[in-house]
Amino acid sequence: MDERKSGQLNHLDLWIRWKEHDDIEAKKKLIENHLSIVDYVSSRLAVGLPKNVSKDDLASNGVMGLIDAIEKFDYKRGLQFETYASWRVRGAILDGLRQGDWVPRSVREKAKKIEEAYQKLEQENMRGASDKEMSEFLGVSEKEFHQMLQDVSVMSLVSLEDPIREEESETRISVLVDEKAKNPDHKVNEFYLKEALAKGIEKLTDKERIVVSLLYYEDLSLSEIAEVMSLSPSRISQLHSKAILRLRGALDKQKGLLMQDH
Repeated sequence: MDERKSGQLNHLDLWIRWKEHDDIEAKKKLIENHLSIVDYVSSRLAVGLPKNVSKDDLASNGVMGLIDAIEKFDYKRGLQFETYASWRVRGAILDGLRQGDWVPRSVREKAKKIEEAYQKLEQENMRGASDKEMSEFLGVSEKEFHQMLQDVSVMSLVSLEDPIREEESETRISVLVDEKAKNPDHKVNEFYLKEALAKGIEKLTDKERIVVSLLYYEDLSLSEIAEVMSLSPSRISQLHSKAILRLRGALDKQKGLLMQDH
């Protein structure tokens, strides 16, 4: 028997021992075997975060997400644990960042101002707003506008993970990438949100679309995307911020319409 197949069998044996017999040692072994997921996810999320956010803090929150994944995972369904755990770990890290209130109020206000400007200009002009139009609307130079985008880039990392409504667990990113987790109660809302998101994506520039695609569909980090596109990491960060703020505006507008209907 080859080593890989033997490893898979041992892996299954650990799941059986943990899930069927509450074997704590098997659970500990599963955690140890998958700590690399925490390191992988936390390292990627660390790119572009402020220096006051330590990687150790990200990792400790990630470990809590991994433990949660191991406790909730149903090995009998034949799903890939690594994929499931990655989302749980990512979610736990982002929750930790939110609870830590690591984004200053001034940055939140700046992001809201840019988001609202995109929403207003794109609604008026029925097309994507240029950097020049945005800077004129905000009363700043294009250089200052680019700096504003850089300042809010730390927020854009978690902005698509925010709940669509405060009382719901469904997030913007789940609408964007999760095709399997269908909730029948939200199908109508989901249809309109996806339609709004598709229209928002249409208004993105080619470069912004590529960044969103590589980040959320191909799972590349911002530094890897910079290498692929032959641009500086700060430029990629700006493109990402612009894309996310445009998409947030599109989804927030649709969210407002949905809430009016209820």
